[in-house]
Amino acid sequence: MPPSHPMLAFLIAALSAIGPFSIDAYLPAFPAMAGSLGASQLEIQQTLTAYLVAFACMVLWHGALADRYGRRSVLLVSTAVFALSSALCACAPSVEWLWAGRVLQGLCGGAGMVVGRAVIRDLHEGAQAQQQMSRVMVIFAVAPAVAPLLGASMLELGGWRAIFVFLTAFGAALFALCWRYLPETLAQDARQPLHPVGLLRAYLAVLTNPAFMLLGVAVSLNFGGFFLYVMSAPVFVMTHLGLGTGGFGWLFVPAVGGMMLGSMLSGRIAGRWPPQRAVAVGFATMIGAAILNVSLAAMLPPGLPWSMLAIPMYTLGMALAMPSMSLMGLDLFPERRGLASSCQGFLQMGMNSIAAGALAPVLWGSTLTLALGMAGLLSISLIAMQVLDGWSARRP
Repeated sequence: MPPSHPMLAFLIAALSAIGPFSIDAYLPAFPAMAGSLGASQLEIQQTLTAYLVAFACMVLWHGALADRYGRRSVLLVSTAVFALSSALCACAPSVEWLWAGRVLQGLCGGAGMVVGRAVIRDLHEGAQAQQQMSRVMVIFAVAPAVAPLLGASMLELGGWRAIFVFLTAFGAALFALCWRYLPETLAQDARQPLHPVGLLRAYLAVLTNPAFMLLGVAVSLNFGGFFLYVMSAPVFVMTHLGLGTGGFGWLFVPAVGGMMLGSMLSGRIAGRWPPQRAVAVGFATMIGAAILNVSLAAMLPPGLPWSMLAIPMYTLGMALAMPSMSLMGLDLFPERRGLASSCQGFLQMGMNSIAAGALAPVLWGSTLTLALGMAGLLSISLIAMQVLDGWSARRP
């Protein structure tokens, strides 16, 4: 398959979508799962935390494994394990078994996101890499909108277990597509050993690099501002907005529409704007969205459409800035792109785990506290970028 073949972009995006589908598809089923398994809402919420913690821990290793054994092998194994662990969730007789299945899903669910970015950077340089990353993000952005709607439909038709049956089929289909279409993009002579000392040095080199860490933290916090709403979706949609399980589209469709538009704009400006300009415009858009979000939440009671106006504006700015920021981080370590991509994924999923387990339950009490949470995370991200600019200016 040629490097620019549309099927390759679709496949990388679909592999990256494992995460959103694993998180968002079963959110509408939380009450039904609690009743079926005799579990509390907190215990069901912890199935999400279990997935995210396992995801964040293992995502550090996907890139190193892909640097050693090749991109294709890691993706084939991870999609097969994802299908099997989804089947375990579908058959879970208790919440404890569901926790186990979700941990296994998390251990393999991040490979597509991590290794897919490395594949893009293996094949493309400069503006082409940004265009391809943006194209993948356009396709990837559909997943958070489709997943909860699909989950709600399957919940009504076949119960909550049908959602995990779908994830089993999704994992099996991705395995087949990787087997058929995914090329190996890492040459044998470019592979890196898994020697513990060498790996430790490589991880330390990446995770102690100020520019990489500031970029990674900023990307993670930007996404975390939106992810607060994803994790609070059952409360935000059903309690604050007063909608049923079919109302998740009011949150996810506009948000993902903004993300798709931002990704398409990022692709259009690749090679025309320097990456720093794309990042600056993206941040300006997110800042405007955060101010609007807090203002509307403070002045108006929860309701449609005003409670949703700022979220697509925020995701547009986030998607405009993210491809350039991610590629800037990967380009700092051309010999270890897989490992660097793992570290990016670790930072992002670590932030997501904090949002799911700690921030969302504290902030979902009102639309104002959620809006302030988004603004707070964006503010810290902006500080990180200012520190990065200052650090870069002082370098000889």
